[in-house]
Amino acid sequence: MKFSAKIFIYLLCFVLMSFSIFKLFKQTPVEFKVPKNWPTPIYNFKLNPLTREKFELGKSLFYDPILSSDSSTSCASCHLSYTAFTHADHAISHGVNGKSGTRNALTLINLAWSKSFMWDGGVNNLEVQAINPITHVSEMNESLEHVLIKLNRSDKYKRLAQTAFNEEKIDSKKLLKALAQFTVRLVSANSKYDSVMRKEPNVKFTDQEEKGYKLFQKNCSVCHTEPLFTNNKFENIGLPIDPEINDIGRMKITSNSEDSLKFKVPTLRNIEFSAPYFHDGRAKKLKDVLEHYTNGVRKSINIHSALQNGISLSSSEKVELISFLKTLTDKNYLYNSEYRLR
Repeated sequence: MKFSAKIFIYLLCFVLMSFSIFKLFKQTPVEFKVPKNWPTPIYNFKLNPLTREKFELGKSLFYDPILSSDSSTSCASCHLSYTAFTHADHAISHGVNGKSGTRNALTLINLAWSKSFMWDGGVNNLEVQAINPITHVSEMNESLEHVLIKLNRSDKYKRLAQTAFNEEKIDSKKLLKALAQFTVRLVSANSKYDSVMRKEPNVKFTDQEEKGYKLFQKNCSVCHTEPLFTNNKFENIGLPIDPEINDIGRMKITSNSEDSLKFKVPTLRNIEFSAPYFHDGRAKKLKDVLEHYTNGVRKSINIHSALQNGISLSSSEKVELISFLKTLTDKNYLYNSEYRLR
C-alpha cells in the first residue's frame, strides 16, 4: 500500500512538472486578420508564425535605442506611432550624433502586402529590412554583432527571449524575426474611407469628400491603387533632383538608366498625419504636394505617362481632393495602445 502511494506521488510530481514545462514553453498564437476584400498578403507567415511573445519582444526592440551605437536612436525615433510611423519635425531622417540621412522615413503601414522596402526597393524581405537602418552610418551606425552582444548581456532581453523563443540567447535570426513580427502587424484598415467601403450604417462621404474621391479615382488611383493606396511600384513623378542630395532613386539599385529618379509609390493611408512628403521631405503640406502635380512636374523620358502634362486641378478641386485624402486617416491605428510601449 505504501509502495503504491509512493508511485502515485511520483507520477503526480511528474505530471505537474510536465505541465509546468509545457506552460513555460507554450506560446500564444496570434491570428493575422486580412480585411475583407483585400488582396492576399505577400508576407509568408508560415516561415515566421505570429505569437504574442515574439510580438512583445519585437516591440521592445523597436522602441529601444540599444540598437544604435551610442544608445541614442531607436527605430521609433524615425517611426512615431502617432504620425503613421514616420517622423514629423524635419525633411529627412536624423540618426546618431545628429547625422542626417538623405531620405524622408517611409510610413510603416500594411507591410504584409509589400514586396519591396525602402524608397529604392533595395530590400525585398521584411525580415532583413531592419539591417539597413541598424548598420547605416547616418542612422544607427551599429553592427549586428555588437547589437547581439548588448542584448545578450541584458537580463531584460534574456527574459523576453526565453518567453519568445524558449531560450535566453538572441541571435541575428531571432532579432530580425521578432522585429518583423511587430512591424508586419501594423495594419491600418479602419478609416472613414474603409467604413464607407464596408457600407456601415450612418457613415457616408460628405459632398466634398465624394467629389474628392471621384477626382482621386480619375487622377491618382493608377499609382495609389485601392485598398492599399499604392501599386507597390517605382515611378518617376517629375520631381527635379535635389543637387545637394543627388538621389537617383531606384537606379542606384538596378544600375538601369530607365529607373533614374524612380522611387517607391508610398501608401496614402494616414497621409493627413505623415508630413513631410516625397522621398526627400521637400513638401511640408498636402497643398504643396498638389502644387507639384499641377504646376511643378518636370518632364523626362521615363516620367509616368499620366504625368506627362501634369494634373489639371482647380483651387476648389484641390480642396475637394484633400478632403477625400483625410478620410484615409485611421485614428484606431494612430493611437493603438498595442503598438506602443506600456
